[in-house]
Amino acid sequence: MLSFVIRRLLLMILMMIVISMVSFVIIQLPPGDWVTSYAAHLRAISSPASEATLEALRERYGLGEPVWRQYLFWVSGFPRGDFGIAMSMQDTPVADLVLPRFGMSLLLSLSTLVVVLGLAIPFGIIAAVNRNGPIDYLFSTVAFFALSIPSFIVALGILFISVFYFGAVSIGGLYDAQYMGEPMNWAKFKSTLEHMPGPMLAIGLGGLAGTMRIMRGNMLDVLSQQFIETARAKGLRERVVVVKHAARLAVNPIISRVGIHLPEIIGGEVIVSVILGLPTLGPLFLRAVLAQDMYLAGTIIMLFALILLIGNLLADLVLAWSDPRITYN
Repeated sequence: MLSFVIRRLLLMILMMIVISMVSFVIIQLPPGDWVTSYAAHLRAISSPASEATLEALRERYGLGEPVWRQYLFWVSGFPRGDFGIAMSMQDTPVADLVLPRFGMSLLLSLSTLVVVLGLAIPFGIIAAVNRNGPIDYLFSTVAFFALSIPSFIVALGILFISVFYFGAVSIGGLYDAQYMGEPMNWAKFKSTLEHMPGPMLAIGLGGLAGTMRIMRGNMLDVLSQQFIETARAKGLRERVVVVKHAARLAVNPIISRVGIHLPEIIGGEVIVSVILGLPTLGPLFLRAVLAQDMYLAGTIIMLFALILLIGNLLADLVLAWSDPRITYN
């Protein structure tokens, strides 16, 4: 197992290098650069800057250098935790902007993933056991309806219900306004937990429905196999047959799909965070992309990629642990 983990870690390093190159180039593909976006913003507010000022800014941030030189300047600071300067955020270091929001994004994404798997697996088992019954039809109907609703529509629905039915004064956020800017403590963490159900519903509803349908299909396939009939013929209780024998085998494809769920959850988190005004990486990433702030946007993409790669590695390890037929070779 150790050799497998080492190989995967080396592959992850290579993948991160490739992702950093591709993302850095893609961010700079649109015409212009951050100075161009900044000049357009100044003209929009009737405060245009002179060409000399714009050229001085471009020279200050090295935007006139070749792309490969800008890339090397950016990645050379990674070993010491320097991810560059966020030009669109008044020269604030990227690390100071990203790291606090990264914790919130990670908490929201992982919590959503745990809830999705924790609900979808038992719901799928119940639907399969009650195949073609009222419970199965109810779960299937709700799942198809949930799959058809985009996450941003769910987020807008949460805003509408909060304002017009519950009379909410402040909307969005992951904690009360009084904790804004404060370090994480028990009171702030408790407030965060109280605010998370809405965003988690918007982000994970589609994934919950889809995973439940997959688990139901897997269970139906396993329940029709001969070893299940053998277990029943031995006189084992139906609960033991379903949970210990069938569900343990049917859940393996769900574990392997964690790598697919993570991109869906992270993508949904970006959109929902923008709509609900959450203090996560989503709104910051959108602002960085619109402003063509390549250091800030590139760093956020790297963090998202790191989450995906680590999540896939952990999913493979858990899958090999849960199914003895799978080896690390």
